Amino acid sequence: MKPSLPKGTRDFGPDQVLKRDFIFDTIRSVFKIYGYAPLETPAMESLSTLTGKYGEEGDRLIFKVLNNGDFLSGVDDKLLLERNSNQIITSLSKRGLRYDLTVPFARYVVMNQHALSFPFKRYQIQPVWRADRPQKGRYQEFFQCDADMVGSDSLIYEAELLQIYDRVFRELKLPVIIKYNNRKILYGIAEKAGITDKFVEMTTALDKLDKIGFEGVEKELFEKGINKEAVDIIKKILELSDLESIGAILKDCEQGSKGYEELVQVNEYLKMYEPTNKISFDISLARGLNYYTGCIFEVVAEDADMGSIGGGGRYDNLTGVFGMPGVSGVGISFGAERIYDVMEEMKLFPVDLNMSLRVIIICYDKNCFNKGLELLNTLRNEGIPSEIYPDAVKIQKQMKYANDRKVPYVILIGTEEINSAEFSFKNMSSGEQLRLKESDLIDILKT
Repeated sequence: MKPSLPKGTRDFGPDQVLKRDFIFDTIRSVFKIYGYAPLETPAMESLSTLTGKYGEEGDRLIFKVLNNGDFLSGVDDKLLLERNSNQIITSLSKRGLRYDLTVPFARYVVMNQHALSFPFKRYQIQPVWRADRPQKGRYQEFFQCDADMVGSDSLIYEAELLQIYDRVFRELKLPVIIKYNNRKILYGIAEKAGITDKFVEMTTALDKLDKIGFEGVEKELFEKGINKEAVDIIKKILELSDLESIGAILKDCEQGSKGYEELVQVNEYLKMYEPTNKISFDISLARGLNYYTGCIFEVVAEDADMGSIGGGGRYDNLTGVFGMPGVSGVGISFGAERIYDVMEEMKLFPVDLNMSLRVIIICYDKNCFNKGLELLNTLRNEGIPSEIYPDAVKIQKQMKYANDRKVPYVILIGTEEINSAEFSFKNMSSGEQLRLKESDLIDILKT
């Protein structure tokens, strides 16, 4: 049988892992600078924890894990005959793979509330799974890199998270546009259009605006039972570009005006920060996930056809569903897989990422091998990443291996080198070859 990968998943070889680690390390270092602490949660959560938090579409994309043992034993025969998957699944499965990192984080906070100091700030870098249709930039298994705060209503954290986005992408040298909006403003739009009962349907459709355009959104709104008059009002408000005009048109809407005031305050905090990337208000930004209640964020790469590479927002009620009401939180997520693809396409990774291995020792014959092993141990004890070619084969084959590994230096050991206590040391980039004592080798390799 020919081996294959499940759709929506990928292998990552050594070069790819080094590049991904570069992304993770950059993001992690910025999280730490802003005072976020690390956290990890299980790959699986109870389905009761996951479902009902992401909207109807999100719930369908959760990977369900079959119960252990005879998973059909608890299923009613009548349900099996009716082939009603929605009813059967509660009997077949009690667990699911995590869909994101935010809901497990909220669950963790509720379970450990008495041991935490609030505001509690955490970062988390782990894989998540979604039963989505694989396509460019969209996978069924991928990493998220999240930073969240719970336990404060202060909008200073919204400004802080926008700064984190800007700083990470500045250090990755990836130009982006960082967009922000407020779900309360969107609710104000629904109120103006007289469709507050269809707020979720409206935001779900608006979330696809950049993919299908307003004509596509309009069609979806009609399909969801929203009339033309309401759609025209939505379109008119979306055509307003500046925050001040939005505030004026929503001044009579309680939620809409509150959302406007929140964004004005965030802008005040941002005035104290000089961004490298563009940070801008976008009235059309919706974020389809139902748990967002305030400010929302999204990041897109400039000059790349990829869509969102990061997003997040404020969620006032998420911990409430786990029995801990009244605790507000806000967070962001980096789409590491998409960031990887964009950086690969734009050739933004440092060229020396695969040069962690500093030197390979090559022996001319078996008689020199013990000396090579002795030198190898010395180099490693000095903290120098080193290897020795395992067989005394032809020098051409050993040098080809060194070239394939893209190692910067090679040490050659033969009878002459052993007798003189000086090793042949070759710079693989320049081709320069020197005769050096062991101490001099170490000094060069440690610089």
